Amino acid sequence: MAASTQNAKARLAVRLKSLRTDADALTQSQLAKALGVSAPLISSWESPGKPDLPPIGRISSYARLFCTERSFADGRVRLIGEDDLDHDEQARRRELEEELLTLRDAANGSTAGPIRPADEDLRRLHSGPLCFADNRPITIVCARLPPEFRRNMPYVDPAEPDYTESYTYADLDTLLELHGHIRAANPLSVIHIRADDALSADDLTTHLVLLGGVDWNLLTRDLLGRLDVPVSQHDRLGDDETGAAFQVRHGDDVQIFAPTLVDGRLVEDVAHFYRAPNPYNRLRTVTIFNGMFGRGTYGAVRSLTDERFRDRNGGYLAARFASRDTFSILTSVQIVRGEVLTPDWTVPETRLHEWPEPTE
Repeated sequence: MAASTQNAKARLAVRLKSLRTDADALTQSQLAKALGVSAPLISSWESPGKPDLPPIGRISSYARLFCTERSFADGRVRLIGEDDLDHDEQARRRELEEELLTLRDAANGSTAGPIRPADEDLRRLHSGPLCFADNRPITIVCARLPPEFRRNMPYVDPAEPDYTESYTYADLDTLLELHGHIRAANPLSVIHIRADDALSADDLTTHLVLLGGVDWNLLTRDLLGRLDVPVSQHDRLGDDETGAAFQVRHGDDVQIFAPTLVDGRLVEDVAHFYRAPNPYNRLRTVTIFNGMFGRGTYGAVRSLTDERFRDRNGGYLAARFASRDTFSILTSVQIVRGEVLTPDWTVPETRLHEWPEPTE
């Protein structure tokens, strides 16, 4: 490695460390929680001897965190939502981001020009909730359609020349939406798509992203039964969908959140977004996108993939759960003329339940 490149890496490491230590002697663990990474990863970015380069998306997160003292108010460390930064804070964020990116470009042996709008869009994409900064494998887990649904479908028999395994998956529209976004946000990660009945031990120890609820996705059913979350999902029973609801426990009290059907047509679904450390490998994560119906699952995914809402909703998560690695949101999903409307989590009426609650 050229000496100039190594020196540039060291300058970036020193600058990142100075941002942290100048902010009320912020610890590496506190910073790691705010950015959604591990403390050893922060240490590797700050090591002047042999530093690692943080991904571009994390540079953006650094700039957003350190552009305002409000990130450290009341003894808490949290990312302020992009839309919640005032004019001066936005200017400081852009200035700090450009400084850090210039250092990173030099450390990477690049002489890139000024930041272009397209570059900004990519950096925002690479710093959202669906960006896994460690570049480790990611496994998207789908439910398998029940046999009675597959019986009259073409190309689902492995003996057929035109057999297409994807036709056996539930929530196929949602899978296409999510896979494209995760692939774009994690260009260095290996991404697998697996049915819930075809998982290996190696799959279970990756970053897990689960689609669909307890009716068909066996892994969602297993994890919701063992993970630390007061939310449970009750199966849809019978042709009239009796019992389709999420339940939230408050001590001895139980709240019910059910979808709304009018004359058999779904007009409002209930969706669940959940993030926690992976119980099979605590260095990875588990993320659940779940609805009472498929449209709720699609709405949950669109909350973080729809270009009009993903930064807004991602910013809300970062600000609301900055110091948490485990959290949950139940949200309403409106369906108008059969079309799913993307939930806006910054609107209080959209959020039906959040956990942990602000007082916890």
